[in-house]
Amino acid sequence: MNLPFADGESCLLIDAKGRHYLIELRTGTTFQYHSGVVPHDAIIGRDEGVRLSTSTDAKIVALRPRLADYVLRMKRGAQVVYPKDVGPIIVWGDIGPGMTVVEAGTGSGALSMALARAVGPEGRVVSVERRPDHAAHARKVISRFFGDIPPQLELRDGEVVDAILDIEPDRIVLDIPAPWEAVTAAEKALAAGGVLVSYLPTVPQVERLREVMRERFLDTMTMEVMMREWAIDGRSVRPEHRMVGHTGFITAGRLVDPRNAKQPPEGAATSE
Repeated sequence: MNLPFADGESCLLIDAKGRHYLIELRTGTTFQYHSGVVPHDAIIGRDEGVRLSTSTDAKIVALRPRLADYVLRMKRGAQVVYPKDVGPIIVWGDIGPGMTVVEAGTGSGALSMALARAVGPEGRVVSVERRPDHAAHARKVISRFFGDIPPQLELRDGEVVDAILDIEPDRIVLDIPAPWEAVTAAEKALAAGGVLVSYLPTVPQVERLREVMRERFLDTMTMEVMMREWAIDGRSVRPEHRMVGHTGFITAGRLVDPRNAKQPPEGAATSE
């Protein structure tokens, strides 16, 4: 259902040259840029896709931002997980509707929003952030995009290990500097086949994580994702001169053993 734009909602404005501007609609406010002025009141109450004229008669279109648009242009606290990495994290983490996911840290909230969408209203995401300033910023950013904190998303302050052991999630997603410190808790909390995903910026961090995961995680892989757009104008087709290169390494592995210790085979002798 395409509802009209409302006061307080995020809006993406795209001009005739394809430039994007993310604004928060407020009654009585104006958006001003090099091609003129647009009153927010000219957008509020109108349907998505409305074409507007600025004070200099330049043309601009109002759309609701996609999550990718919002993440790339929202005000940031901590470094965000880029959209090109969010997709692979969800796919290789095998995160889907109805699952329970523990995430750390919340950061700027970009990955938290994507996870909340992925698990759906029947799922649960518990996102843990140890820095109060990052947690407060993420809460504002997430509320602005959804209108409120989604009911399936719980934002916690504290340590991720406590949340992992308390919840026993289906999946664990770690965007923290030292994810290896949470691996032991992950081994205790995940069921067999459960997936641990980590996002790290440097090779030494990845090496240390992979070493700790080596014993009980199987099918572990590490990758980075590059993204290059193409410029297409009629028959003129070429790659863009710039591309989004390295942003972080994604590591995903599956727990082999079930929770707690291995059980002896049925009928096997046990010592007192």
